[in-house]
Amino acid sequence: MKMGGSRYFGIIILVLLGSIGSIQAQLELGFYTKNCPRAEKIIEDFVHKHIHNAPSLAAALIRMHFHDCFVRGCDASVLLNTTSNNQAEKDATPNLTLRGFDFVDRVKSLVEAECPGIVSCADIIALVARDSIVATGGPFWKVPTGRRDGTISNFTEALNNIPPPFGNFTTLQTLFANQGLDLNDLVLLSGAHTIGVSHCSSFSNRLYNFTGVGDQDPALDSKYAANLKANKCRNPNDNTTKVEMDPGSRKTFDLSYYSLLLKRRGLFESDAALTTNPTTKSFVTQLLQGPLQNFYDEFAKSMEKMGRVDVKTGSTGEIRKQCAVVNS
Repeated sequence: MKMGGSRYFGIIILVLLGSIGSIQAQLELGFYTKNCPRAEKIIEDFVHKHIHNAPSLAAALIRMHFHDCFVRGCDASVLLNTTSNNQAEKDATPNLTLRGFDFVDRVKSLVEAECPGIVSCADIIALVARDSIVATGGPFWKVPTGRRDGTISNFTEALNNIPPPFGNFTTLQTLFANQGLDLNDLVLLSGAHTIGVSHCSSFSNRLYNFTGVGDQDPALDSKYAANLKANKCRNPNDNTTKVEMDPGSRKTFDLSYYSLLLKRRGLFESDAALTTNPTTKSFVTQLLQGPLQNFYDEFAKSMEKMGRVDVKTGSTGEIRKQCAVVNS
């Protein structure tokens, strides 16, 4: 009798586990194959048609994907507008220089016309980030889909969770670990700084007032700092001038960024921080000693890993009709 009861209890447990597994649906390649088979092609075609008119958007879109995933997971919460009773992520300091919202909205309108209420804004961010990097000559990575959109976007959470340009190694390690990302991921995802630009305000303290007494960051190459002060960020309050994060190679997804790190020419404190830890510095050196394809392969793995951070699937979240507002 006892054995029979145990067997019955075991069956109940298995059924319950099976139910939980089905609720916690996973991302999968080709998620929209049946209910919106042209979705990914529509997105890819739009990116390839328009990104060449503004290739710098590739860096902006991968940054948007990064900032989205670090707050409540990859759920498009970064796209939500502030409302009368809630200040959204979009208005937090780290996101004030984000670009590409209109680009995402245009893609969303196309897929909504094709199959209304099917494709999430979260998946669109992940796909346009990948497709824009590929379209501008960078690496390819797989983007499994099936993400759903979040309904909460919080200003303070963005401030607390997005790795800042002035972050030291401990801060970066902690913020990445909070998302299930390790030190290799930190080095590899930072490698996206091989393309794009930044504003002087993100690093001018390194030039003019590093410790609050009008000094310069000793970890920054002095000749590079002098050049920046003479030709780019001519005063400490410049909030508009843009500077290449990978001078001379900002349009090419390559290893140049890592070479600059070892020359003490990483633009941000967070870049320089990668050389202050023996594990990350060694990995930087290892990447530089290998072929470019190795970096591409490893970068792809980290992007796929980041793209799975705390995703909403199954019946969690919603599929927004418009990316900037939750469904009514």
